[in-house]
Amino acid sequence: MDADSDAVRHVFGVVLHHLRTEAGLSLRALAAQARYDHTRLSRAEHGEHLPAADWVKDIDTALHAGGLLSLLRSLAPAQLPPSKGRTALPLAGLHVDDGPSDSVTLQMCTPDGRTVQVKLSRRQLGELLATGLLRTVLPAGVTDPDQADRVAKVIAEQYPVDTQVLGYFSRLLTEHFTADKMMGPRQLLGTTLAQVRVLDRLRRTASPDSTEPLLRLLAQYAEFAGWLQQDLGDTTAARYWSDRATGWAQAAGDYTMVAYLMIRKSNIALLDGDAREVIELAAGARKVPGANHPRLHALAAQQQARGWALYGDATRFQQQIEDAATLLREHPADHDPAAPVYLHQYSLDVLQEQSAGGYRACGQAAAAVRILEDKIKATGEHLRRDQGHLLAKLANTVLATNEPEPDRAIALGLRSATAAAFTGSARIGTELRTLDTVLAARFPTAPGRRELHEAVVALG
Repeated sequence: MDADSDAVRHVFGVVLHHLRTEAGLSLRALAAQARYDHTRLSRAEHGEHLPAADWVKDIDTALHAGGLLSLLRSLAPAQLPPSKGRTALPLAGLHVDDGPSDSVTLQMCTPDGRTVQVKLSRRQLGELLATGLLRTVLPAGVTDPDQADRVAKVIAEQYPVDTQVLGYFSRLLTEHFTADKMMGPRQLLGTTLAQVRVLDRLRRTASPDSTEPLLRLLAQYAEFAGWLQQDLGDTTAARYWSDRATGWAQAAGDYTMVAYLMIRKSNIALLDGDAREVIELAAGARKVPGANHPRLHALAAQQQARGWALYGDATRFQQQIEDAATLLREHPADHDPAAPVYLHQYSLDVLQEQSAGGYRACGQAAAAVRILEDKIKATGEHLRRDQGHLLAKLANTVLATNEPEPDRAIALGLRSATAAAFTGSARIGTELRTLDTVLAARFPTAPGRRELHEAVVALG
């Protein structure tokens, strides 16, 4: 689905949730009144689903929304003229509340003449501005005293791109990295691609001698889009976005990002089981001229280690892990604000977690179990994607020890399956399918195996 559809679904979901809670209805109660499935209503509120127009009429009626939801639904691109003739959503105004709530109120006019106030956080407003949807619906003269107004005007091509706007999109990308650990790729991909589209449009309208900062930011967004596609299991799309990111980084002369993208492509090759490409690309990243960031070289060494583990060389795996650890210990505070976002959080703790799979592949499952157990304890429950992936990896690892624990593996797998279903992470799904296969072959009668199998099948 394209970026405009993502934006419409996002706005529709925010308004639907607001109207439902204002009416004091649960999802099931609204579903009963509108004769619509409550799970689809939940997905609609989260911006994952846009009900058909006929169903929206019933939902609108049940909430006494005066046609507002139907009007929002009509903004979906499939129902709109292809050019500038689209019908704008009428807004009575945009107001920023004072006080600690730091919220924004959209005052929306319904077709029957009423005004419905919908509160958003500033972050939600920023996301909607970045998709370009609010640019088409904000009336002339509506202003926001903070950055949102400037972003809207830049998107509308009224102001040139400046450091304030670039900073806005840069901070938004950092927030996406944090949100990814909690929500996973399914929730973030549409918004990220919409923002790539907006930034690329800004690049195309800017003077060619002023686009370097935009190119650098586009490279980071495209790299993140590639990561989300990888986590969804689409390695073809992941390579496509990694290649686009590389082109933009090269055009900007950002050789740290160029080298980092070689590591990313090495990581994609790991999913395909191509040990030689994993090692070659990671080693090549350390040879890129001008890419001297110590954490970058440590990450490349870590990736080489994973390649050697896949190749079956435990000695070289250990050597590269130690090389990465030495670099991180010797440069604990080395920080480059322009470096890829991931490098800002790369540390000895992350290295240790990433080494667990290599230890398992090299026949040192007990060491991997200890690492994963420590990481699970240190990972908050709110980081659902990360927690789910660690649980799935631990489940497989406890079956690889000299004293396998099928009951524990099943319990861990069931917990992980919940996170996989919510986040859409294919990495979790791959671990769980491996777990299901091993259990079926070695422990077919273990209690709970059938339940786990059904949970894995449900992931698709």
